[in-house]
Amino acid sequence: MNLLITGGAGFIGSNFIRYILKVNPGWKIVNYDKLTYAGNPENLLDLQNLPGYSFVRGDISDSAALSQVIQDHHIEAVINYAAETHVDRSINDPEAFLKTNVLGVHCLLEQVRKFKLKKFIQISTDEVFGSLAQGKFNEESSFHPSSPYAAAKAGGDLLVQAYFTTYTTPVIVTHSSNIYGPYQYPEKLLPLFITNLLEDKTVPLYGDGHHVREWLYIEDHCRAIEAILEHGVPGQVYNIGSGEEKTNVQVTEALLALFGKSTDQISFVPDRPGHDVRYAVDSQKISRELGWQPQVSFEQGLAATVEWYKQNPLWWSKIKNGEFKNYYAAQYLNYN
Repeated sequence: MNLLITGGAGFIGSNFIRYILKVNPGWKIVNYDKLTYAGNPENLLDLQNLPGYSFVRGDISDSAALSQVIQDHHIEAVINYAAETHVDRSINDPEAFLKTNVLGVHCLLEQVRKFKLKKFIQISTDEVFGSLAQGKFNEESSFHPSSPYAAAKAGGDLLVQAYFTTYTTPVIVTHSSNIYGPYQYPEKLLPLFITNLLEDKTVPLYGDGHHVREWLYIEDHCRAIEAILEHGVPGQVYNIGSGEEKTNVQVTEALLALFGKSTDQISFVPDRPGHDVRYAVDSQKISRELGWQPQVSFEQGLAATVEWYKQNPLWWSKIKNGEFKNYYAAQYLNYN
């Protein structure tokens, strides 16, 4: 298969490229990425010389560039990982999120329709559903986004579904729980906390730390997207989750235990605006219809993630010492 991966220099996309070339070495993968602050070419240095991999720098809002790539590489399907993703950044600069997460998605959909590609997969988030006190969101749940980031993702998701209804474009939407693992940019909770602890700094925990998230290891997410690419039904939505819910305090305490540190390393900081209390998704549909199940427990995934950051200090220290500039970092990165 000739596959276009947009946003493939980021955390989730780069891990998928690495995974899919391992299990399908005969595939041709084109990584199309704008290389914004979180799109790091170093995420894929180990793949740059493989015959099945190529990189093209470009914006998903650039129709001409997309058309050229699709034609030049005989693209058959698109997986859209390209997105502005950080909630705190969306609070300060919502316009950038609308441009990428809505208008960029529209541009991609037009290319899929124009060239009659076989499949388009929209990688989205459980945050589009908003907060949930009890139970789990399923594929039919309504969107109630709380942040500009979540609202922009919801807009893109709805546009994708509208293209199926209006044009029968072969699209699929996925909503995933919190994904973690190697190569995650250190603005998210786990990589920020891990790298802070490696630097013997405190970890900044929002509010009282009782916000609940469902944690999914990156390799399990990669396998889910592979199953959807090969067997998912156009027009459908698939939730992807692990069922492993943890409060942020529990996650932090698990990290501290791995480092042999006490809760004195926690610095409680003011909560962010519109911070959803809990997310949880029902993943029975993808398990029932496509046979996917998570294989990595939170304990296993957390230990593997910590070990990766321990073994790759040059990767994350370069980011934190020079390139890491955003709302969260400005307030908390050097919090001691």
